[in-house]
Amino acid sequence: MDSSFRWNDGVAVEFTSNNHEYSVSEIAARVKRVVEDNFGHVRVRGELSKVTVNVASGHAYITMKDEKSVLDAACWKGTLARLKHRPEAGMEVIATGKLTTYPGRSTYQLVIESMEPAGVGALMALLEQRKKQLAAEGLFDLARKKPIPYLPDTIGIITSPTGAVIRDILHRLSDRFPRHVLLWPVAVQGQDAAAQVAAAIQGFNAMPNGPDVIIVARGGGSIEDLWAFNEEIVVRAAAASRIPLISAVGHETDTTLIDYASDKRAPTPTGAAEFAVPVREELLHTVEDIAVRMNAAVRTRLAHARDKVEHLARGLPRPQQLVAMMAQGLDEVSERLALALPRMLVLKVERLHSVVARLSPRFLILQWQRQSERLKGLAALLESLNVDSVLKRGFAIVRDGAGNLVTAAALVPITGTLSLTFHDGEKKVALAGAKTKQASLFEES
Repeated sequence: MDSSFRWNDGVAVEFTSNNHEYSVSEIAARVKRVVEDNFGHVRVRGELSKVTVNVASGHAYITMKDEKSVLDAACWKGTLARLKHRPEAGMEVIATGKLTTYPGRSTYQLVIESMEPAGVGALMALLEQRKKQLAAEGLFDLARKKPIPYLPDTIGIITSPTGAVIRDILHRLSDRFPRHVLLWPVAVQGQDAAAQVAAAIQGFNAMPNGPDVIIVARGGGSIEDLWAFNEEIVVRAAAASRIPLISAVGHETDTTLIDYASDKRAPTPTGAAEFAVPVREELLHTVEDIAVRMNAAVRTRLAHARDKVEHLARGLPRPQQLVAMMAQGLDEVSERLALALPRMLVLKVERLHSVVARLSPRFLILQWQRQSERLKGLAALLESLNVDSVLKRGFAIVRDGAGNLVTAAALVPITGTLSLTFHDGEKKVALAGAKTKQASLFEES
């Protein structure tokens, strides 16, 4: 029992209580059992006002609301992956699960086990909201759309490998213009469809020798059946494709977001095949018609050219006239050449006689005599300049003791020896020094 005090006329009076004392954890556990026992399986309708996915755990934490109240909810990673429609803020949904408490914050929350949009109206509202968001990013701009090749070599098709869609496309391609086809099989409905379609678009773009055009196709169905082609992952993959992409999802009245992101929307899968290739027979007829018109144009052009050449030719002199004039000129040159050759021959003969006359014996003797006299004069001059001849006339060569020539009295040293070279020999003399100023400077050594 618990005891407590009350004040009575200023006096504290102790009394006891029969109430049980709970711990905080006990209260939390009892409340949890009460909530889960009474709300173990519930369906809750409301608008998603906030959706947060934890990056580390992958769990989603959601806030649901209506006009008066707010309810926290949690969607674990495994459940979130299985949801047909990924929760987004603004969606009106019906969530199925159980209510439980979170003792850590003394709150209660709905643990979601499944969730679906609250009717077609909710899906349409979500579709419109997503369309505006992606359009604001420029994913639907006409400027980014690529032209479809006129005659692709290879066509990539993304669709279910079974069913009428792939058969209709292949049949129409065979009728119009058979081409090489690459099929990438995917699920076109269900929770895995969006991821598979996006991966197929990215896979075709990653191939080194991929297709020239891609067709994404599916038959008709309800908005729920076609919802995979409204998923953001598919729309972004289509917008990012570097290969031109044709969307053919549903019937002509069906519109999905991939239609806005694709480069060309076909009303049906067979319509996509018609957009992808021309009619072979029509193309052959077109080519034949072009060939006929081209040949006619060439013949007309040649005829006009021939007429023009003939017209120009009429203004030119005849070839015989041109040849006759050149022949006349050649005749004149020939006549002048015939007259010039004898005269040139006479001049050459006269020049030859002159040369022969200069080479006569008398002429040679005179030339030898002149050169002989000139040679004698040069020999006499050379003899007069000979050192021996000069020395015979009384001159001598004076050198000092080092063998250097002494060419002036001022260069004679005071002491030492001098060498005197005469025509008949050499004589050395010693210098007398400064003993006498007027006497002989030399003493014979």
